[in-house]
Order: sequence, then C-alpha cells, then structure tokens
Amino acid sequence: MPNKKFIVPLVITTLLAAIFLPIIFTGYFALKRAQTEFAAQDYASAAESYKQAAQLLPWRDDLWEKAGIAAAQTGSENEAIDLFNHAPMLSAEGWLWLGYSYYKTNDIPSAIDAFEESLKLRQLPSAYTLLALIYRQQKNWDAERDMLEKQIELDAGSIYAYYRLGLLQTVLDPEQALTNLMLASSLNPEFDPAVQTLRAALNLSAIQPDASQQMVTIGRALGLVNEWDLSIAAFEKAIVLDAENAEAWAWLGEAKQHTGGGGREELDRAVALDHTSVVVRALRGLYWDRQEKYPQMLAEYLLAAEYEPTNPAWQAGLGNAYTGRGDLVAALAAYQRAIELAPNESTYWRLLAVFCAENAVRLDDVGLPAVQKAVELAPDDPFALDALGGVYLSSGRYTTAEQTFLDVINRFPDHLPAHIHLAMTYLAQDNRAAAFDKLTYVQNADPNGANGETAKKLLKQYFP
Repeated sequence: MPNKKFIVPLVITTLLAAIFLPIIFTGYFALKRAQTEFAAQDYASAAESYKQAAQLLPWRDDLWEKAGIAAAQTGSENEAIDLFNHAPMLSAEGWLWLGYSYYKTNDIPSAIDAFEESLKLRQLPSAYTLLALIYRQQKNWDAERDMLEKQIELDAGSIYAYYRLGLLQTVLDPEQALTNLMLASSLNPEFDPAVQTLRAALNLSAIQPDASQQMVTIGRALGLVNEWDLSIAAFEKAIVLDAENAEAWAWLGEAKQHTGGGGREELDRAVALDHTSVVVRALRGLYWDRQEKYPQMLAEYLLAAEYEPTNPAWQAGLGNAYTGRGDLVAALAAYQRAIELAPNESTYWRLLAVFCAENAVRLDDVGLPAVQKAVELAPDDPFALDALGGVYLSSGRYTTAEQTFLDVINRFPDHLPAHIHLAMTYLAQDNRAAAFDKLTYVQNADPNGANGETAKKLLKQYFP
C-alpha cells in the first residue's frame, strides 16, 4: 500500500500543475502574440497582449513596461501611465515613454521628473530633446540651451538642435550664435534664409556701441524670422540695459501683439519716453491698424511723416490709413507721393497698384502702369508678379489674370497668396470646382497661418 506521506504532496503538486500550467502557457502565448503585434506596429493590440502576459506571468517585471510603451505609441497616454505605474521598475526607455505620456497629458512636472529619471539610467538624446521642448514652452531659455547643448553632445547629427541653439544664443550669447546658425544652414539649406537674416543682424549689432540697441537689432531680426517669443526676450534684455530706450519699449509692444499679448502699455511707455521717434510712431500706427482704429492710425503716420518728410514708408502708411477711413482720394495721393520719394523702389509701385486693384480705383491709367513698373524694377519678386495678376483680375481680364497667377505659382509654388488669388479668378469664371481645390490646398498648406485663415473664410463664404 502506497505511503500516504508521499501521496498527499504528489496530489497537491499535480493539482497545482493542473491549475497553473494552463495559466503559464496562456501567458507565454500572450507574450509571443504581443511581440508579433508590436513588430507589426499594431501597438493597440500589443498593449493588450503585453498586459495579459504581465498579469499571467507576474515574475516578468518588464512586461508592464512593454505594455506601457505600446500604449503610449497609440496615443493612449492615460492608459500608458497606468500600465507604467504597475511596473516595479523601469528602464531608461520606459521612463522616457512615461515622461512623454505625462507631457501629452499636460502633467509637466511629472514629465520632467520622468525624463530626468531616464537620464540617470542612460543618456538618451531624445530625453534632452523633450526637456528642451518643455523649457522652450516655459520660456526658460537658459535651461533650454543647456538641454540642446547636451543633446548635441550625444547626437551631432541633430540639425534642428544646432539651429535652435543658435537662435537662443543670439539673445544669451550673441558672439557664439553664428557658429551654430551657419552649421545648421550648411547642413540644411531650408534654414539659410533665416540664418542670413540673423547673420546680418548679428554683424550689425556687433559694431553698434550701445548694448541696449544691439539687443533691439537682434530682437527685430528674430521677429523677421517669426521667433517672436525670443524677440521679446531680446527687447526685455534691451530694456534692462537701458530702461529709457523708447524703441526697445515700442518693439516689445509690437512683439507682444504677435504672441497674443496686448502691447498697448509698452507702446504708451515708448511714446512717453520719446514722442518724436518715427519708429515709435510707426509701430503705434501698426497697432491702431490692427485695432481698425484708423483716425488714431492716421495721426501716428502724420506725425511720422512730419518728422521724416522724405521717408516713403510713412507716405505708404498714410495711404493705408486714409483707405481705412474711406478717403480714397487722399490715399491715392499718399501712395503717389511715396513713389515720388522712391521712384526706383518696386515696393511702392506695387502698393499703389494693390490699392487701385482692391478699391477699383483708376485701374487702367494708374494701377496697371504702376504694377508693370513694379515688375520691371523687380522681375523676380513674387509679390510684384502676384499684384500684376490682381490688377488683371480687378479689371475683368480673367484669362490674363489666370495665366499670370499660374505663372507665379509655377515659379514660386510656396507663394500662397497667388493660389488664393487664382481661386478668386476661378470663382469669377464660375469654375467652382477649381476654386474649391485651390482654397482647400492653401488651408491644408498653412493651417495656422494668415493665408490658411483667409482660405478658410473664403471656403466658408463660397462653399457653406
């Protein structure tokens, strides 16, 4: 007769095996399935399979992390955070994805902590990239610079990091900025136009004796390349260097308008410091223009023109102000006066032509000759060529206008105003399908810009 003391443990072992072996086999099957799904980039399914495997194979601590990484790549950040929090420990990659998930859910302090934990385990360039992005959004320029420098140390091929570091250095360390900006430009020609603008400003600022004015020059260049947040930092630095610098206050007001701020307080401070500054008056004029307060705008440009009677820019500003007020006779005279002051500058001929086209004023005897002169002076300027098409459109020469806009688009495909004007030409010809396609193209090409917004409004107006 079998010994009972051996039978009982054997029965228990058999029962345990019968219970747990299927669970273990199911767990490993789920793990194999998860690996296949992850390799196929079916991350949603992989997350579920890794989660199932983690539940069935509790000694595999890494599976919760794998499930979290898969979930994070589907955009299910809250689910990913929950999965990561089940993991007893995380690798550098796990901390990185946890930080990214926190970032996407706008839990920035937790994101920073996670990225820093990742870096303790392994120096990942992407962790520095994401920290730099966070510090950029927080406008912590010194911290962003530090992160970019560390990123470049690990990844010398990160071209945008060189460009962004150069941008920061224009404000924080101007003498070092050109090195990184020029390197970015040499590696990617798309950066070249902005780099050349900044290079000219840095060279000019280097020979200016006044440190505050140096920062104003740099801030203006940053605005020209649409880096308005950094331009604010430059103008604020200029004010720290010289609180009485009226131009710095005025440009700070201008920059704040481009970043969703008011700007009025800074502009008022500027005029209080120097009421005869034409720069201050012109920037206040732009402010009133945006507010559609044309009498105030007119007053600013009248003063600017009084202080600098030979500057054509102030006459063009007067033309714009008079147009806003509905005084087209005075506006025409102002634009013509600008041309008298600068007869060899295409810009003022073009502005006169655009005024005539937009207001249907003397198209044949003033507008058309003006735009033809603008093109003659600047045959490779897409704005002048676009204005030529605009005059043809306004004067009812639809076929010629269409061909002109098509030529502009062929030569300058990124000049989105020509696409919009071509769409308007198609509408005038009752070619609604072609107009719709063009406007949709612009809206998709520039979803957050002024051209995209114009296209959106026109689509709503003509294709409700």
